[in-house]
Amino acid sequence: MSSIIMILITLVQGYTFLMFVWVVLSWIPDLRYSKFYRFLDGLCLPYLEPFRRIIPPINGIDISPILGFFVLQLITTLLGRLL
Repeated sequence: MSSIIMILITLVQGYTFLMFVWVVLSWIPDLRYSKFYRFLDGLCLPYLEPFRRIIPPINGIDISPILGFFVLQLITTLLGRLL
């Protein structure tokens, strides 16, 4: 059981890292057209869409990744407590 939880924690942390890379790359306009960015876009946008419905972008600033990071951290913490 604990090995399954460790795998889940690793997957959530990996997704958190990918989302962080996506956020950083979104600040660099030239990289938005790269294949890697579009790949990350396809992974991150479906997860962030519910958060964007709760708090839409304000003056072009999207704070939905902050909520997304918070939820991922909460999931990691809860899974860690199951160990």
